[in-house]
Amino acid sequence: MVLLHGPNGCSGALLGLGDRPTQATFGDLHTKLPPGAEWSLLPGDYDPGQAWLGIALGTYRFERFRRPRPPLPRISVDHAPDRARHLASAICFARDLINTPANHLGPSDLADAGTTLAERYGAAVRRIRGAELEDGYPAVHAVGAGSERPPEVLQFNWGSDSSHPLISLCGKGVCFDSGGYDLKPSAAMLRMKKDMGGAAITLGVAQAVMALNLPVRLDVRIGCVENSVSGHAMRPLDIIRTRAGLNVEVGNTDAEGRLVLADLLADAADAKPHWLIDFATLTGAARVALGPDLPALFSNDDALANGLLAAGTAADDPLWRLPLWQGYESWLDSPTADLNSVASKPFAGAIIAALFLRRFVPSGTPWAHIDTYAWNDSTRAGKPEGGEAQALHATFGAIEALASVSTTKRP
Repeated sequence: MVLLHGPNGCSGALLGLGDRPTQATFGDLHTKLPPGAEWSLLPGDYDPGQAWLGIALGTYRFERFRRPRPPLPRISVDHAPDRARHLASAICFARDLINTPANHLGPSDLADAGTTLAERYGAAVRRIRGAELEDGYPAVHAVGAGSERPPEVLQFNWGSDSSHPLISLCGKGVCFDSGGYDLKPSAAMLRMKKDMGGAAITLGVAQAVMALNLPVRLDVRIGCVENSVSGHAMRPLDIIRTRAGLNVEVGNTDAEGRLVLADLLADAADAKPHWLIDFATLTGAARVALGPDLPALFSNDDALANGLLAAGTAADDPLWRLPLWQGYESWLDSPTADLNSVASKPFAGAIIAALFLRRFVPSGTPWAHIDTYAWNDSTRAGKPEGGEAQALHATFGAIEALASVSTTKRP
């Protein structure tokens, strides 16, 4: 960036685009321009949508609980498409949810946020609580039983044209994860307000799809719980029932997210969706394998996986596919139940979690599991420190491509 000086001060600026302009090219413009001023990005050899996304995501601030800071420079982009504007709004919505502290975002608050979103776009909403939850989603109930803030499942449907593909989205909404009786150390618990990042990303994808009125049908579920320690909390070696009828031995109470998703996936699969995709901050093992910037992708369907990977590459929102390695399946065996929630060996934790989830997805249902960090540890161009909606743009792009193909094939 080079500032141009005129007789009355700064009169303009030049931005070097490099060989391949991306969102990141524009993601830190606000740090290089004089604050408080109004700027307009002139047309050039760049994608206005990418520029808008970079600027909008770079200038994102979560200021709900702090005094206003000095204003940033305001940067407009001519001819920015609605797609970019709605995607930026959806990503910032998800970031807001992830950044909200757990004392302000419990299970019912998360469900409220999803309900408000769904009703804004005319979706049909169900909230499952109490005895209905205990009977229909027993694993979700077991995970949330230790908290004074009761668990619930939010489910909504959008779109009514039966010729459009049905996309089922499921999100892990653990509003705070203490680890339960297998208590996390304080350092590992520090950011556990973000353990509902999967639900936030799920709702963000749904917002983008509905706002842009893609020709698909949505079937969305988020499991809203808090994993706490109390006399009502699940214990190691407890055996809990799941919606699918499988009994699970609790090998570790800190492996609670997969129990929540197990019930959601079994329920969602009943509708026989074209695609079934879940999002979760599920395992530290995925971060050890791939680091914080690459969500791990698991899938039983190559077309679905390739669609997500291609869309992620195009959107600079990358994913990395890991295998559902059949040879590790027996590691989930339990001597007292249908399966254990964790492995008998200390290896391949992300793969084991995905293999566990696959037990609850019927054969023939195209399914993808995205294990995400949902956080930026430090500020970079377009990525402020804090909650991050990783894989949202990639998933939206894959759904958009599917919708385009489906519409083209219609008579």
